[in-house]
Amino acid sequence: MKVLGIETSCDETAAAIVTDTGEILADVVLSQIEIHQPFGGIVPEVAARAHLEFADRVVKDAMDQAGLNFQDLDAVAVTGGPGLIGGVIVGVMTAKAIAMAHNLPFIAVNHLEGHALTARLTNQTAFPYLLLLVSGGHTQLLAVKGVGDFTRLGTTLDDAVGEAFDKSAKILGLGYPGGPKIEAEAKFGDPKRFDLPRPLRGKPGCNFSFSGLKAAVKRKVDALPPGDLLDQDVKDMAASFQAAATDVIGERTLKALKEFRSLCPDGKSLVIAGGVAANTALRTRLQKIATQEGFELVAPPLNLCTDNGAMIAWAGLEHFKLNQTSDLNFAPRPRWPLDPNAPKAAGAGVKA
Repeated sequence: MKVLGIETSCDETAAAIVTDTGEILADVVLSQIEIHQPFGGIVPEVAARAHLEFADRVVKDAMDQAGLNFQDLDAVAVTGGPGLIGGVIVGVMTAKAIAMAHNLPFIAVNHLEGHALTARLTNQTAFPYLLLLVSGGHTQLLAVKGVGDFTRLGTTLDDAVGEAFDKSAKILGLGYPGGPKIEAEAKFGDPKRFDLPRPLRGKPGCNFSFSGLKAAVKRKVDALPPGDLLDQDVKDMAASFQAAATDVIGERTLKALKEFRSLCPDGKSLVIAGGVAANTALRTRLQKIATQEGFELVAPPLNLCTDNGAMIAWAGLEHFKLNQTSDLNFAPRPRWPLDPNAPKAAGAGVKA
């Protein structure tokens, strides 16, 4: 079986074609980084217009790369949410048009499930497993028990870690996107120079909080001598921020692994996904934790950590094989929790 996957939930316009054996026949990603750099971050309206301009071309490029016609496909899958609603609408309408024109099954995919199931595309990881999802919009720990079957163990109470990376990079004058820039500077910095907080570390549960860490970076930078930031100041702050974020994620993940073991005693894998999963320091920390606890760490290739069409195509295939498709009246969703039964996050310092 061959499924076309379309992804337009944030600032990448992407399309890919994947087979049920895990072969990626085409994978096209058009990044909008240069479009958003002058603004220092993603502007939703600008992103939506770019998706509208380029979606058809990206799909055509994927079909050409795979050497296929639409009649060769078995289904079309698309991110139906969550995400920036303007972009999600563009992708959904594009996929519906293809499905209607070529009489193909239509599958609306939860963007987060695309990330969650990538390990099954790249590593054939068996259910159940613990997922750490770390990106610009999400920081969650989830027990993945099957297709569409998730139990949330922890989530961020305020900012996602990827947002904290981006905002801290902006404070340091590094520009957008912040994650890779922070990591590059941190390699040459002293992670102990600036004493930054580790929010919620040692507290009950597996939730995260990063707004206080981001604010602490601003306070420390403002307290430096007046004038332009010195190059070493930037490197040391980047290293200090990355160390703090990594410490928090590591401690929360360790707690979640212990909780996951009692919930799913057969689970032996820790999967990391999302854009921040590309961070080498975080991968190194999680590898130590996984080894210590007797788990296998599964980290998809870097190109499949960030948003892409292949993960959407694969998630669509997983649902398609279970005869799960969507109606053409499906409405795009700005919010779409993987675990609808999870309690609403209350905010740092507030009882849930």
